[in-house]
Amino acid sequence: MGTSGRSLAAVWLLLGLGAGPAASQPDCAWCGPGVVPPASLEGVVDLHVHSAPDSGPRSIDALQLARIARDRGMRGLLLKNHYAPTAGLAFLVERAVPELRVFGGIALNASSGINPVAVDHMARTTGGHGRVVWMPTFDSEHYHRVLAPNPRHVPVSRDGALLPEVLDVLDMIARHGLVLATGHSSPGESLMLLEEARRRGVTRMLVTHPLPPPVAMGVDQQRKAAELGAMLEYPVGATLDTNPTWDIPEAEKFDAYVRAIRGVGPESVVVTSDLGQSMNPLHTDGLAVFVGRLAKAGFSEADLDLMVRRNPAWLLGL
Repeated sequence: MGTSGRSLAAVWLLLGLGAGPAASQPDCAWCGPGVVPPASLEGVVDLHVHSAPDSGPRSIDALQLARIARDRGMRGLLLKNHYAPTAGLAFLVERAVPELRVFGGIALNASSGINPVAVDHMARTTGGHGRVVWMPTFDSEHYHRVLAPNPRHVPVSRDGALLPEVLDVLDMIARHGLVLATGHSSPGESLMLLEEARRRGVTRMLVTHPLPPPVAMGVDQQRKAAELGAMLEYPVGATLDTNPTWDIPEAEKFDAYVRAIRGVGPESVVVTSDLGQSMNPLHTDGLAVFVGRLAKAGFSEADLDLMVRRNPAWLLGL
């Protein structure tokens, strides 16, 4: 997808930027009246990349995207799949595109459950490209409660305490030096996970898209997560009009991001794409425009460097 598979006008509209570039500016395909040009992606690391192969429709495959990311000067990608580990895919993609670092992980949904053995094997997959463990995402009990009933939901806690198998997974994350991502857990569960993970020696932690519903973690709770040593993820995809779970105008979503990022502090934030859906812009297009908008909103080059380069690179151990 992207500008080759979707008209520029459609991409602009999805990003809330009007009808698109002005014909009078042919040497800047992205520039238009009242619109800033896209930011450079040189050295950027995207920690939330959906791509084919997958069990659902995706706009592009991982190899195609890696080549585009390389050509845009990006440093790395983290491949995410809700139901299959991606460490092996990351190994192969990086072999094919060696100028780019490519990583994977495992999401503990119903296809694996809360499974320390699955985490162990993901971490030991050839090449060491497995870096992240997401607690349940689409199959989280929180989503089951607040979004839609799911008979195969995967709980992480009961009666205010983390389940024993979750503790085993946290120990496995610590043993392999992996990143804990909170998935689509509730705000309370996320804080429990971070506190217990820190006690068990996990040093790299990420709260998965905390601000938008249905996760809906308040800024005070996000500050608490940052105090525990976690990074907070702010993905482009959640702000698009195509996101059905955050039912406010796109401009209000962006303004909410700006306020929350300032409230938490760029030093504890990573900006990701969370793109690859068939109806959305390409990852590189969405990130470049979104980072440009953050610059226009007043974030400094140093702030942006933290959020799209230094913080995500630190989480992956680069």
